[in-house]
Amino acid sequence: MTKVLSKRGPDEENFYFNEHINLGHRRLTILDPENGHQPMSVTYNENTYTIVYNGQLYNTEDIRKELIEADFSFNGYSDTEVILKAFIHFGSDIVKRFNGIFSFAIWNENKQELFLTRDHFGIKPLYYTIVDDNLIFASEVKALIKHPLVELKIDKQGISELLGIGPAHTPGTSVFKNIFEIKPAHFAIYNKSGLHIEEYWKLESKPHTDDFETTCKTVHYLLEDAIKRQLVTDVPICATLSGGLDSSIITAYVSNYYKENNLPKLDTYSVDYVDNDKNFVKSDFQPNSDNYYIDVMLKHFDTNHHKIVIDTPELATALEDAMIARDVPGMADVDSSLLLFCKNIKQGATVAVSGECSDEIFAGYPWFFREDALKSNTFPWSIALDERQNLLNKDIAKEINLKEYIDYRYKESLSNVEILDCDSKETAEKRKISYLTLNWFMQTLLDRSDRMSMYNGLELRVPFCDYRLVEYMWNVPWEIKALNGREKGLLRYVVRDLLPDEIVNRKKSPYPKTHNPSYLKAVKQMLTDIMQNPNAPINDLLDKKYILEILETNGNAFTRPWFGQLMTGPQLMAYLCQVNMWLEKYQPKIEL
Repeated sequence: MTKVLSKRGPDEENFYFNEHINLGHRRLTILDPENGHQPMSVTYNENTYTIVYNGQLYNTEDIRKELIEADFSFNGYSDTEVILKAFIHFGSDIVKRFNGIFSFAIWNENKQELFLTRDHFGIKPLYYTIVDDNLIFASEVKALIKHPLVELKIDKQGISELLGIGPAHTPGTSVFKNIFEIKPAHFAIYNKSGLHIEEYWKLESKPHTDDFETTCKTVHYLLEDAIKRQLVTDVPICATLSGGLDSSIITAYVSNYYKENNLPKLDTYSVDYVDNDKNFVKSDFQPNSDNYYIDVMLKHFDTNHHKIVIDTPELATALEDAMIARDVPGMADVDSSLLLFCKNIKQGATVAVSGECSDEIFAGYPWFFREDALKSNTFPWSIALDERQNLLNKDIAKEINLKEYIDYRYKESLSNVEILDCDSKETAEKRKISYLTLNWFMQTLLDRSDRMSMYNGLELRVPFCDYRLVEYMWNVPWEIKALNGREKGLLRYVVRDLLPDEIVNRKKSPYPKTHNPSYLKAVKQMLTDIMQNPNAPINDLLDKKYILEILETNGNAFTRPWFGQLMTGPQLMAYLCQVNMWLEKYQPKIEL
């Protein structure tokens, strides 16, 4: 089980064995190499506690100070030791006080119970299954299935998740039958009486009483504090830079911090594709390319910049590794390009700081503004419902109605949104779309960031996802959040003196995809080869006739992005290739 997680933790492997529990850990060394070994055990008041942990705590020193005042001492300065001793002192309530990215498990020997938890937004993954009264857990599904008791199956719900919701997923579930995830902001306790799960944090709707000036100051403080907290490391750190507003904010803050503290010049990284500027096609979702804006940033902040350029063959070839990193078909080349990007970054750094999650928190996506999305009565990044249903093998389609399943999940999710009497009509409407975006779309991108980076032994940090900033922005009225009627209007205003005007005013442009026609040609050939194989497992799940139609029309059978903003014809073909790769490699048993 630990062996298949070696990419997540390439530096060390250790185990803890006990009559009732076995724990294994793979380490990516970031803090305190000498004293941060795991599994870590501490004996206190004649009881032994043992932890396995993945992540980084950003308020380690605040918690350590409290523990020292409570007469705890420390062998080193790792956050692992702080988390374990904080749990001993405060119990399960401690998770409410942690600020960071984490999933961990702590075994209490005297009570013979296991405590499992995950950070506020599930930035770090944690899966589990229960078989014959055995709780089996791991950071990724690929580790679970190495346990001899675990068998991979997909049922109607799994198929609905894969082809109806995918590449997103319903929080708490997986596409596999009886394999679950600890939901973000939840903890679980497993003992002789079974599994008890509890939510420890959620977004609460409250009247926003700060005036405009105070709101701006608070956002500025929370953002700067989140970024600075995430720079703690004993290994090289860098920033990703696309020339967009979000990555530019991160780069500006980190670069200035480095200069103020007389640190070496900051390394920044961007990703592009062979012949992309030559083949770039402007669209509503991608209005301009990045290179000009990256150069603007480099003139202002003088970072040590690395332009990573990916070619079509490696982008297509990496689709399989990207699927393996996620354990399911994902966002096609949007995943494989990030995987290759992280592979290149890892050559110079072990930690990267990214601008991910700003669009979800500050309302950057087109669907916050587009009437067709706002009135779609479904997840606005995934409105091609009929086309998804048409993908299903005809026999399976008789058993499964994807629209019904999607509607159920959509309504279930919206029922959790608390609208206030004082909310304007627009604020109320935007609360709903913000909730969906934060809990579904952002989760998909966080999954992507974690799997693609950790597959390369790289930790990707996301300061915009600091729960204090998200909590504050949740209650800022729409009229302020979308200041001047613009996407991320408030954020643009807050950072107007930090960045060049061209960056502040740049229209939102998403993570870059390839526009090289050779990519369409490559994935079309891959899918054609699959469809020419009569034994290809994809035919057991999907409708061969419809896939051939997709091939004939270069993917134009899907007339609009089928997920997010960028996933059109080429990405659909790549996704279908990933589905076949997944069925071949994981061989899940289909149960209807």
